[in-house]
Amino acid sequence: MTEILFGSDNQAGVSPQVMDAIRRADDGIAVAYGDDIHSGRLNAAFSEVFEHEAFVFSAATGTAANALGLAAITPPYGETICHEAAHILTTEGGAPEFYAGGSRLVGIPGSNGKIAADDLRRVLDERMRPSRHHLACSSLSLTQATEFGTLYTLAELEALSETAHARGLRVHMDGARFTNALVALGARPAAMSWRAGIDVLSLGTTKNGTMNAEAVIVFDLALARDLAYRQKRAGLLTSKMRYVSAQLHAFLADGLWLRNARHANDMARAVAALLARVPGVRLSHPVETNQIFADIDPHVTALLERSGVRFRAWDHRHPTRHRLVMSFRDNEQSIERVRGALAPAFARASA
Repeated sequence: MTEILFGSDNQAGVSPQVMDAIRRADDGIAVAYGDDIHSGRLNAAFSEVFEHEAFVFSAATGTAANALGLAAITPPYGETICHEAAHILTTEGGAPEFYAGGSRLVGIPGSNGKIAADDLRRVLDERMRPSRHHLACSSLSLTQATEFGTLYTLAELEALSETAHARGLRVHMDGARFTNALVALGARPAAMSWRAGIDVLSLGTTKNGTMNAEAVIVFDLALARDLAYRQKRAGLLTSKMRYVSAQLHAFLADGLWLRNARHANDMARAVAALLARVPGVRLSHPVETNQIFADIDPHVTALLERSGVRFRAWDHRHPTRHRLVMSFRDNEQSIERVRGALAPAFARASA
């Protein structure tokens, strides 16, 4: 029996269009270290999509993209404010502090993975002390979609950025699932980035169809000049950059990134609708993108696992808390497997 893997969208493979682009980039030889044709066209391609002059710096992992982007706006003596569940704080092994030369991440609470503007103002009032004996609040990092698959509205992003900018902070966005959020909101890329006050965007693509291509995007030439040096110093200036750049071009071409994300979101809604019908399942957060967080009773977990549906236990403090993530590779057969696995629970509920 083939397993259905809902552990992470990182488990999905590569879109055929992206794989074809890698093969085409392999034709012949090319100048190394980003001076090839593919890499030379990246800024123009992303500038068109984002409706603003954009400067693109690639990285092989999301952790590297976040760390590189944050280092560009956070000095070694600085602090980055983020949500207490932010990936940069909980699951990146101190990389942001390392890349920035010793900065500190400060996590603050907020419901459904979101920071509220009032809470940000309160924290800044408490932490922005005019003394060299304390670290300086320097940046704000927002995750869109959040770690719980929920969404900041455009108005919320704008309010948070305005609050941060008014106090001299720059704003970073961890966009590991930026595209899932984009299609869920029906927004334009510009509206969810620079127009909302985002200074640095870590645009995730690996979860959404590429092999090993993440993009740090800035909309300011001064930041771009700094990042060019930081990218090399961090060991992220890949010699055979054409293969990474070709993936990013294919990601954007003909709206592939949007189609993949929309499909993953649709799959999550379908699975969430099935789970919601089962006694013993409670959704922990609204299902707004391609992630589902739910408290699932052990007997329901057993039904799914016996049918080869695999997912992750999420929080050791809550033994029944689980995460399921859908990807562009999931299909109707995946949904039918879940429906079949839950059939005994449906029958008991209607008896």
